[in-house]
Amino acid sequence: MDSGKYQLNNLLFDLEYKMKNKIIILSSFLLFWILIYLNLNALTDFLVYSIIGLEKDTHLTNAIWFFIYEVPKVLLLLVLVVFAVGIIRSYFSPERTRKILGGKSLFTGNVLASSLGVVTPFCSCSAIPLFLGFVQSGVPLGVTFSFLIAAPMINEVALVMLFGLFGWQTALLYAATGLLIAIIAGYVIGRLNLERFVEGWVYETKAKQVEFIEEKIPFEERIELGITAVKEIVAKVWIYIVIGIAVGAGIHGYVPENFMASLMGKSAWWSVPLSVLIGIPMYSNAAGIIPIVQALLEKGASLGTVLAFMMSVIGLSLPETIILKKVLKIQLIGIFIGVVGVGIIIVGYLFNFIFA
Repeated sequence: MDSGKYQLNNLLFDLEYKMKNKIIILSSFLLFWILIYLNLNALTDFLVYSIIGLEKDTHLTNAIWFFIYEVPKVLLLLVLVVFAVGIIRSYFSPERTRKILGGKSLFTGNVLASSLGVVTPFCSCSAIPLFLGFVQSGVPLGVTFSFLIAAPMINEVALVMLFGLFGWQTALLYAATGLLIAIIAGYVIGRLNLERFVEGWVYETKAKQVEFIEEKIPFEERIELGITAVKEIVAKVWIYIVIGIAVGAGIHGYVPENFMASLMGKSAWWSVPLSVLIGIPMYSNAAGIIPIVQALLEKGASLGTVLAFMMSVIGLSLPETIILKKVLKIQLIGIFIGVVGVGIIIVGYLFNFIFA
């Protein structure tokens, strides 16, 4: 009896010791993060002008300064936010998400699905399993689409990069309008009663009614999940960030001022729908496209136009659309692209009007 109690005390002491170590390490990392982030501008100046010895205000210097400054800034923000979102996501498994959405009315379900799409793990490869799981569990078709629209469009990578490159106001507006598109598009698809355009076998296959038992995860394990999320997500997107910022640096340094105004400026009324039409068949993620968007803005493109372009590239992902062809008929895919595309165009014009 005493031996068992002794072993239990040792185990509890060991867990407490490990937790304290993690807190010390995380606190040290946070202090280091703050120190680097707050002094990044000065460090970039020192590296570019003192160490490399480049002359100020040349095309090459502007491009190199942009690249050296933006890459660590975006990666620093990404690591911090992905860690926090990784912890939040540990509370929202796909099974729990289905349970929350099941039985909800159309509009309420659209709002909930769009909101949950922001914090639920999602990638193009999981589109079919999620779609099947939702629909076969009784989640309405329109509510399912709200989730599928919001999840890729409003993710932590996009929001971090928008915040880092444009500020919190733009990031907040993007998140709000992205949610609005997901809610309204899902609601419209639901009201149109388009279930007949879902492949027949989807509804014939009934989801297994397995009782969902919520697992209680200790907070230290949630911290581990946050660290794992950083490793997995940053490992996947860092190369896109570097390439995107490199392209953006080239535009920043060498494209003449106001060159893009004639193509993507506010005065070109056709620029918003054209940018959406160009963006729909393209494929990139937020990490690759947002630095290019920033560079285009600096050269005279309007905010609404470039954000509409970005939304169409990210929100109407070509791989996701191709994958969904296995469960949806072409008519529904066309309606899905059309409804979301119109929503993005309206948002583009709205941004151009607000920031006129």
